[in-house]
Amino acid sequence: MKRPRALSILAGASVLAFAGLLIGQSSDSQLTISHAECSYFGSQRERFVSEALGAAGIRSRSSHALSARTQQVRAMLGGASGGSHTNAVQSSSAFDGGSAAADSIDSYIAADFKANGITPAPQTTDWEFIRRVTLDLTGRIPTPDRVLTFVMDTTSDKRAKLIDELIAKPEWVDKWTMYFGDLYQNVTTKASSGLNRFPQGRNAFYKWIHDSLAANKSYDKMATELISAGASNNYTDGPGNWMLNAYITGGPSQDIMDQGTSFVFDTFLGMAHVNCLLCHNGRGHLDQLSLWGGNTTRYQAWQLASYLSRIQLAQTRVDPNVPNINYWSVLENTKATDYALNTTTGNRPARVAPTGCKSGQPCYYVPPQYIFNNDAPKTGEAYRVALARSITGDFQFARATVNYMWAQFFGRGMVDPPDTFDPARLDPNNPPPAPWTLQPSNPKLLNALAQHFVASGFDLKALMREITTSGTYQLSSRYDGTWNVAWEPYFARKFVRRLWSEEVHDAVVQSSGTYPSYTITGFTDQGFAKPSYAMQFPDVIGTDTGGFLDSFFRGNRDDQPRKQDGSILQALNLMNNPIVENRVKGSGSAPSQLIVQNLSRSNEDLIDTLFLTILSRFPSSDEMAKALATMPASGASRLTAIQDLTWSLYNKVDFVFNY
Repeated sequence: MKRPRALSILAGASVLAFAGLLIGQSSDSQLTISHAECSYFGSQRERFVSEALGAAGIRSRSSHALSARTQQVRAMLGGASGGSHTNAVQSSSAFDGGSAAADSIDSYIAADFKANGITPAPQTTDWEFIRRVTLDLTGRIPTPDRVLTFVMDTTSDKRAKLIDELIAKPEWVDKWTMYFGDLYQNVTTKASSGLNRFPQGRNAFYKWIHDSLAANKSYDKMATELISAGASNNYTDGPGNWMLNAYITGGPSQDIMDQGTSFVFDTFLGMAHVNCLLCHNGRGHLDQLSLWGGNTTRYQAWQLASYLSRIQLAQTRVDPNVPNINYWSVLENTKATDYALNTTTGNRPARVAPTGCKSGQPCYYVPPQYIFNNDAPKTGEAYRVALARSITGDFQFARATVNYMWAQFFGRGMVDPPDTFDPARLDPNNPPPAPWTLQPSNPKLLNALAQHFVASGFDLKALMREITTSGTYQLSSRYDGTWNVAWEPYFARKFVRRLWSEEVHDAVVQSSGTYPSYTITGFTDQGFAKPSYAMQFPDVIGTDTGGFLDSFFRGNRDDQPRKQDGSILQALNLMNNPIVENRVKGSGSAPSQLIVQNLSRSNEDLIDTLFLTILSRFPSSDEMAKALATMPASGASRLTAIQDLTWSLYNKVDFVFNY
């Protein structure tokens, strides 16, 4: 559809313009270590090596992608946050970490500001805050009525009340079910390993995640259920689907043990380097990347993998007469030996017993032992139950979970990437030897948050409440002085993030009032209605949206993670995809309810309504003047102008970014 040039000017800094700026930039997923011996590692080893010796190295990243992206987006947005209306309350005060409680987020952050001579950004305005926190917690944009009531509210605790309101919503469950679906890799098929859960298994896993979050199940219990779960049928036993991530074709059973171990330590302890150690000793490979890893042996990693030596993954035909449609069982074979050193083929280097050691002798097998406290399964205790006990009882479990969550709200972790923890560089009371430095950008804060998480009973909602009520989270993404990119790890401003693909889709759907209905195989069998919102999908592949969702790099929950990168394809989809085009129609079949229900308003009121509904703010004086100049008072051309304005708002940078 051809749009008037005047409206492309109204759109201002368009998504197309920003897409051009991001092409070729490094994504967070590219900041991963590589070396030839490990298939786990990515393609950026040399760059990471120069950063790996400590937090100071990390602070000197050459890319500073978060700072660059934020500077670019803020420059395009300008200074206005609420638009031309000045009768509303504005909150844009200075950060006051000095008045914070001694053990709070803000007290630790303020100490870093003082020690490093950092002047933080001001607090964000109410207009920006309600959109920011609503998207971050629920994946939805706020309704226009809720924006206005919040901004006009003069009570001092309105932000805390809003956060409690959002955390209690079913939309909170939807968003974090999507997040943990990503983390747990809940997908029907995984090309990298040959796993096929089948839609019924994926749906059962989705339901377990969804129901666990809806019940506010403690996170240590969630982890325990996933690590220790058995399943007679993965179509009905939801948590058993997680351990299916251990499945990998083309090798001996030890490959499955290793694969499962790498998932346990990556997911729950933020330690992806264990995957490397399951191939070889750390010395000579991890020396420059991890102090702990460089001093850890493959045998010690085998001791961890031995906790999975009794796991048995079996497939059974659903119908004996119909091939290739199977359900999975996750069983515990108590007669199996411990991890045997007897392989010369498969997906990893040979596992060979010491010279002269023969099958049946103790030296031929590696018994399970937890590397950080030398714990082992108790008499009669199932191995995976023992592993779950050791994992969730390890303080690193709390520390890693807090860091994963922190990265979601701030754009980067205190340890970043969040799955590269080095256990030898975490204790602020016992710093590592030179030239190594402490790994977290704020180790005292990370430990304090982890302690609070443990004290709360591993309550995810309480953790998110603590993060989002902090003054640190509520800093503006706008920075009025000269921003120093070296301040990026200190969280002295809010970094913008491009919305998830599901959030972009759902913002278009919600604001237009025109809802699709998606059919997902077997989904209604689990008691779920046909979803209208993409955040309610159980998977990230296979749903027909004409390429709209995929263009925003939602990943595949296997070997392609979500990315924040921009692309020309994103801009083209926002301009031309039926997801958008069909929701800017003011007449015909399935017209935009946003347009239809507001046609009787005056031009100025209608423009206000469109901005408030789509962008959660009023137009600036300049935007209002440009919109009015293109909109006749009546006639057929008025409807066309309204449709064009609606389309232009979906193509503004502040529609696809959370700032």
